[in-house]
Amino acid sequence: MNKGLSFWIPAVVLALLALLPVYASLANQPFYLTLFSRIMIYALAGLALNFILGFGGLVSFGHALYMGLGAYAVGILSFHGVTNGWLHLLAAFMACLVFATLVGAVVVRTGGMTFIMITLAFAQMGYFLTVSLKHYGGDDGLTIDARSDMGLFNLSSNLVLYYAIFVSLVAALWLFKRILAARFGFVLKGIKSNERRMLALGFPTFRYKLAAYVISAMVCTLAGFFLANFTKFASPSYMQWSVSGELIVIIVLGGMGTLFGPILGAIVFLLLEEILQGWKPGLVPPLEEVVNKHWQLVIGVFVILVVLYAKRGIYGYLVQRRGE
Repeated sequence: MNKGLSFWIPAVVLALLALLPVYASLANQPFYLTLFSRIMIYALAGLALNFILGFGGLVSFGHALYMGLGAYAVGILSFHGVTNGWLHLLAAFMACLVFATLVGAVVVRTGGMTFIMITLAFAQMGYFLTVSLKHYGGDDGLTIDARSDMGLFNLSSNLVLYYAIFVSLVAALWLFKRILAARFGFVLKGIKSNERRMLALGFPTFRYKLAAYVISAMVCTLAGFFLANFTKFASPSYMQWSVSGELIVIIVLGGMGTLFGPILGAIVFLLLEEILQGWKPGLVPPLEEVVNKHWQLVIGVFVILVVLYAKRGIYGYLVQRRGE
């Protein structure tokens, strides 16, 4: 049976990500390892948000809150001398489970602009709460002396951290694929299409949306756990609305409502950011300064073009062209 682009694009991208450390070592370019570690962290968070945004129609503008929860679980426990990574993860997931359930019970009862504004409000509450924690650095953030020790492996090695993120990313991709192919996934997509009809058919849509919101938040918290270990820092800025905005841009760029789109979107978005900030295109000085210092403007124009001419994002456009 012939495989289409919907198979080959993910397969090739994941294979390249798996082999990238080998290339970085042979080329003596450790920078690639850190760059793509960051890309995969954002791809993981993008996958999480896309689960409720692309497939459930829940436009959350506050998912950065859960990245912050994951980061501060590592930071606060490390501050008190706890270096066990499994305890970091347990604390992060427990905090996320409680908070996402309480927040989700409120926000999933709403929809549209109300949902967007309430999720944004909760994220900003989390941001200002961490700013007020002067004992843990306040708005200066919290430095983490050592990365999480997972027992069998230690994340202090950039290579180990890279592969831990990669395995988690592949596991999240597999998890969401399984969920979306199951009854739960079909109900979630049905709710996005017509919630009233799903209610009339007897499905408890509130419970489905709440469960999807909590699952999405948990995966986003995992991304926050890795972000704290990657930067060795926990900062209130991780919870800012702009981070949630970046995740939405990543999803739209890659392909909202496509399973692999957020990963491709994260690669394109963060590579463009990295390239544009140091690009010397040989333009006249004023234009070159615009490209280097105001790279967001260039990316903004690019995203607008993608939205106009590829409504399902880069991945969706490539797959759609082949009629898959």
